[in-house]
Amino acid sequence: MSESENIAAADAPRAGADQQAMDAEDRLRPEFVDQVLDAVDAGDDATARKLVEPLHPADVADLIELAARDEREGLVKALAGIVDADVLAEMNEHVREALIDALAPEQVADLAGQMETDDAVAILEDLDDEEQRAVLQAMEPDDRAAIEEALTYPEESAGRLMQRDLIAVPEHWRVGEVIDYLRSSDELTDDFWEVFVVSPNHHPIGTCKLSTILRSPRTKPVRTIMMEDQTLIPVDMDQEDVALRFQKYALVSAAVVDGEGRLVGMITVDDIVHIIQEEAGEDVLLLSGAGDGDINEPIGMTVRTRLTWLIINLGTAMVAASVVGLFRGEIGRYALLAVLMPIVSGMGGNAGTQTLAVVVRALATNQLTSSNTLRMIGREFRIALANGFALAILIGTGTALLFNYPMLGLVIGAAMVINNLVAGLAGILVPVTLDRARVDPAVSSAVFVTMATDVMGFLSFLGLAALAGLGR
Repeated sequence: MSESENIAAADAPRAGADQQAMDAEDRLRPEFVDQVLDAVDAGDDATARKLVEPLHPADVADLIELAARDEREGLVKALAGIVDADVLAEMNEHVREALIDALAPEQVADLAGQMETDDAVAILEDLDDEEQRAVLQAMEPDDRAAIEEALTYPEESAGRLMQRDLIAVPEHWRVGEVIDYLRSSDELTDDFWEVFVVSPNHHPIGTCKLSTILRSPRTKPVRTIMMEDQTLIPVDMDQEDVALRFQKYALVSAAVVDGEGRLVGMITVDDIVHIIQEEAGEDVLLLSGAGDGDINEPIGMTVRTRLTWLIINLGTAMVAASVVGLFRGEIGRYALLAVLMPIVSGMGGNAGTQTLAVVVRALATNQLTSSNTLRMIGREFRIALANGFALAILIGTGTALLFNYPMLGLVIGAAMVINNLVAGLAGILVPVTLDRARVDPAVSSAVFVTMATDVMGFLSFLGLAALAGLGR
C-alpha cells in the first residue's frame, strides 16, 4: 500500500466520525425535529424510530429536550427501545426527572441497572424517599448495594461521582497474569485507561497504564512497571475540588479512597468534563441571581428563585434611595445633580462587577488563597485607582465643558475616583469574606457589591456637591 493510501486509510475513521457529527447536527435542525414529531402525532412510530435510530444517545436526548413539554411523553413511547439507559444518562436533569416520574419503579430499576453507578445515582438522588425505596427494592442486590452506598455520601462529592467498576490487581502479579485476568471475564468493566495496583489490604500503591502493560514482557512483575506517584481522591471531596485536581495534574482517571485509604472507586475524565461545564455555568448564573438558569426548569421554580433575589435587590435599592433622600434639598436647588448622579453609581457598579467576576473565578480555581489575598487587594486597589483617575478626567472635563461649570466637573471627577476605589475593594473583599465564612461567594456577592457602589456613588457625588455649594 502506498504512503498516500496509508494516509487515506488512517483518515477514513476520522472522516466518518466528522461526517456523523455533521449529520447529527443537520438532523437536529427544526425541520428534522418537526418531521419526527409529525410522525409521532400521526401514530407512525415506525417512521419516527427509523429517523432517530442513526442518532447518538446524546443527540436523542437533545431531540427529546427540543420537543415541547406535552409532546415528550408521546415521543418517548414512540421511541421505545431507542430511549435507553445511555439516552437517560445524557438527558437534562429536569426533563429526565419528568420522564422518570411517568415510569413504574420496575422500569426505572431496569434502566438504572444498565447504567454506570454514578449515572444511576444521579437519577435516583432526585426521587423522593418513597419512590427511591421502591426503585431500590426492584433492583438486583449487587446494583442496589452499590447505589445505596453511594447515596450515603454527601451530594456533589467524589463518592457520588465515582464508578465502582474498575480494574485492580495485587502487586505480586506479573504482566501476563494481568492480561489473562483482563481476558478471562466478560463481567469486567470495558471503560478504563489504567489498572490500579493494590496492597493486600486493598490500599492503592500505584497504577499501570494499559499501554505500559501491553508493551511489557509477560514475565515482568507489575510492581516494576507501575507508577507509584498517583493522585488519590478522598471519597468525601467536593466535586469542584476533584475537577481542579484533574485539571491541575492532567489526569485521565484517578482512584477514590475511603477514610482508611482503601480503594473504593475511580473517577474518569469524561465525568469531570460535565462537572467543569456545570460548575462554570453555575457560578455565572449565581452571580446574576438567575438560579440554575436551565430553560427546562419548571416555571414556578424559576420564578421563586429569581423573585427571591429581586426582592433582596429591591431592599438594597431602597437603601441607596434613602441616601439620595438625604440630599433632596441640594437636588431641588440644582436639578442637574439628578441627571449626573446615575453615571457615578453606574460606572462604579460596572467596575465592581469586573473585579467580582475575576475574584470569584480566582477563588473557584484556587488561584486566590490566604497566601496571596493581600497582594490581590493591593493589585485591585491600583487598578481601581488608575481606572478611576482615567474616568474622572474624561467625565470631569466633559461635564465642565458641556455645562460651563468647572466646579461641577471637579466634583463628579472626584466622586468617580472615590466610587471606583470602593468598587474595586468591595469587588474583592466581599467575595473573599464570604469564602472565609464558607458561603459560596458566587451566590450573594453581587448584591452587596452593587449596594456598596450605589450607596457610595450617590453619597460621594451628592455629598461633595453639597460641600462645594453647587446650585447656591
